[in-house]
Amino acid sequence: MRRRGLTVLLGALLTALLSIGVLGTPIPYVVLGPGPTVNTLGSENGKEVIQVSGRETSTSAGQLRLTTVGVQPTVKLRSAIVGWFSRDEAVVPRELVYPPGESQEQVEQRNAEDFAASQTSAETAALRELGFPVKVVVKTVAGDGPANGVLKPGDQLTSVDGQPVPVAARLTELIRAKPAGTALTIGYTRAGAPATAQVTSREQDGRPRIGVEIEQQQPHPFNLNIDLEDIGGPSAGLMFALGIIDKLTPADLTGGMVIAGTGTIDDEGTVGPIGGIPQKLVGAKRAGAKVFLVPADNCAEAVRNPQPDLPLIKVGSLDEALGALETLRAGGQPTRC
Repeated sequence: MRRRGLTVLLGALLTALLSIGVLGTPIPYVVLGPGPTVNTLGSENGKEVIQVSGRETSTSAGQLRLTTVGVQPTVKLRSAIVGWFSRDEAVVPRELVYPPGESQEQVEQRNAEDFAASQTSAETAALRELGFPVKVVVKTVAGDGPANGVLKPGDQLTSVDGQPVPVAARLTELIRAKPAGTALTIGYTRAGAPATAQVTSREQDGRPRIGVEIEQQQPHPFNLNIDLEDIGGPSAGLMFALGIIDKLTPADLTGGMVIAGTGTIDDEGTVGPIGGIPQKLVGAKRAGAKVFLVPADNCAEAVRNPQPDLPLIKVGSLDEALGALETLRAGGQPTRC
């Protein structure tokens, strides 16, 4: 009996000694946890998140909260063990967040750029929803390109082979949808007069092109700015777009509720999937959200990681999100995941 007690004591002492060296050793993993949530209709650090000048804005009784994921970049074994047993955190290989060959600073810079791009797309999608269309305008024409002598700077490009061009990205898609050497019918407006012209695409850098540089314009008689720091990635796009529409229309999209959500958005209002949905659901619940807007492609993962009394509303576009909020305000049940 005495020998067994001595063995246990020695084992405990050995474990303690190992713990000092091993549990404090950094490992190639990161811990993901619930990050802060931000009300896009409110203020952060003393400044309005969505700022509008030159046009009257409305106020809402509720909130539209974007959600984020917190990343613990340097992880020791002790923290990883805690994370593995936590329901609110996830321990994942470091390379999934910080790809090999990229420094933490490079990843953070890319996330900042993605965040800025998401704001631009949110503004574009929201303003299109509010009746301010995009104009895809020729900026320059390459002197040796297929469009030389056919298109001119200032032409507004409106269609390719009869397919409309609502945003600049769509023009590129339509041109690349057919092989180089295809004769394309380009619709355009010059000096207010609509016209069409034949332009045969040519391969350049491995892709079909027509030899024009374009810019996207969206005239509107007011100034719009999103001011939010210390957040990265593209996943706030949907909530920014909803916040812009809420501020610029009389209707209170929230119906007085705290609405949380996530999702990328493109210029045409398509909502795309994101990462970290389990942690974002936890953050939303802690922030008092009553429903959560989930990108359609994230629904399966969201259903596997539910939070109590937090309905998961499926959205695939800005229009679907607006429709879901309208249904909620009317007391109905939007489509769930």
